[in-house]
Amino acid sequence: MCKALIIGAGGVGTVVTQKIAANPIFTDVMLASRTKSKCDAVAAAIGGNRVKTAEVDADNVPQLCELFRAFKPDIVVNVALPYQDLTIMDACLECGCNYLDTANYEPKDEAHFEYSWQWAYQDRFKAAGLTAILGCGFDPGVTAIFTAYAAKHHFDEIHYLDIVDCNAGNHGMAFATNFNPEINIREVTQKGRYYENGQWIVTEPHEIHRPLHYPEIGERESYVIYHEELESLVKNYPMIKRARFWMTFGKEYLTHLRVIQDIGMARIDPIIYNGVEIVPIQFLKAVLPDPKSLGANYHGQTSIGCRIRGIKDGKEHTYYIYNNCDHEKAYKETGTQAVSFTTGVPAALGASMWAKGLWRGAGVFNVEEFDPDPFLAELGEQGLPWHELFDVDIEV
Repeated sequence: MCKALIIGAGGVGTVVTQKIAANPIFTDVMLASRTKSKCDAVAAAIGGNRVKTAEVDADNVPQLCELFRAFKPDIVVNVALPYQDLTIMDACLECGCNYLDTANYEPKDEAHFEYSWQWAYQDRFKAAGLTAILGCGFDPGVTAIFTAYAAKHHFDEIHYLDIVDCNAGNHGMAFATNFNPEINIREVTQKGRYYENGQWIVTEPHEIHRPLHYPEIGERESYVIYHEELESLVKNYPMIKRARFWMTFGKEYLTHLRVIQDIGMARIDPIIYNGVEIVPIQFLKAVLPDPKSLGANYHGQTSIGCRIRGIKDGKEHTYYIYNNCDHEKAYKETGTQAVSFTTGVPAALGASMWAKGLWRGAGVFNVEEFDPDPFLAELGEQGLPWHELFDVDIEV
């Protein structure tokens, strides 16, 4: 049995808390964030006094440690901001807690993310006998587990990996982001990057694009951007010759994004306004719709998966493994839209993999380093069924 502490009460935290609270392997559940009233609302919706709540500043290691020592969690599920990964990991080490997150660390003052900062914790977690599980959302997360499953069951060598992420939903807003606006805009406006023949190729933002077909959705224009799981996957599967990440964007979204950049609202450096220091992108976040509020009017599906080409028994094969998630079904179950649902479900399931002793080890691990089979055996039951297509035209 296991005590779980979730940090972060946004859309993803709402899903994680609901799923963990529904799992009897977790004897005690706590949800904490900077705004306790948000935690209280999530706990009240679950009911039955199942979820305890607390206020905590995830930037503050002493505050985190005070909470950890009081609650004594076995595992801490971090669905706060990526800026806060390292402080939460520091607190876990100080207090003897295991750790899981959904997105890798990035510094506040630079729109740049990579695993090196968290991989540097390897020796400390190993010496402490603690497990740190990195990137257990959908992408990163399930996409890496899909890759591990393909490598285990369908390929002797993976040569070409294309991760494809399509959100064909419509929320009716002129412009909104599907998760934290500050993180989302920083992610999609930076330069593209993909791996080929042992080196990283850098492109201008959205420079490489083409239409791709998505199951039950149809054709959508798809753009090569950088995404963090590429970094760990090419490290753990060195036979990969090329790895790319594709994401769909509508023309209206890209137009709004360009205007936001052109007028300086995507800046992450502080400016002085009326004698007060503000960060433009943080101000923009405050006036944009809360991603958690989008679910009630969201229609359509997401489709995320891996398109793989490689060798099995000396012959070349293609393989497409994917999940489609319906925004309306996600909202009906959890009160959140599909982007939060597809991130939160894997995080809760990853925590249960640790609680069951199936995903454990001393050190820092990306999810593809664990056995994918027990995770994927439960993923459909948790609301994210997955599908396989063999030897089809994968388009990329």
